[in-house]
Amino acid sequence: MKEIDENEIQLDSNRYLVSETDAKGVITYCNDYFTEISGYTREELIGKQHNIIRHPDMPRVVFKLLWERISQGKNINAVVKNLAKNGKYYWVFTEFQTRIDLDTNTVIGYTAHRKLISDDVSNTIENIYKQVLYVEQQKGMEKAQEFLEALLKEKGRDINFVNLMDNIYKFY
Repeated sequence: MKEIDENEIQLDSNRYLVSETDAKGVITYCNDYFTEISGYTREELIGKQHNIIRHPDMPRVVFKLLWERISQGKNINAVVKNLAKNGKYYWVFTEFQTRIDLDTNTVIGYTAHRKLISDDVSNTIENIYKQVLYVEQQKGMEKAQEFLEALLKEKGRDINFVNLMDNIYKFY
């Protein structure tokens, strides 16, 4: 496991981090900015699971819900805290798009475009994720999902969302 550095990488608001994976989440493409920010070379990334950059502060249930949605061919947006090779972190707003083989109507992969988010958004989401992660660590992923559903319901939102983060940060 990588050593965690509590310093945040500052992103350029005019640039996007882009990656593509196959249907199983194996990286097949990443742009130069993605490699620069992640600290990995393209050779270290291509062929690896995308969770190579997953930060341990991220609740697994967020990715469970994300994968459920995109594997059904539906797009989703999410705010994610990623971990660079050097142990530093960076928050991004990610637009996930599912790529479908039109001949067979099957999912063949995913494209993710990531961009800078404001400190207000990352602070709001971070507080929510801390709560969800605590429940997940204490009681498991099912209870964490129930907790997140209850949190959204309390704010008048449904877990069957088009945009997970809109449903969370609009109301906090």
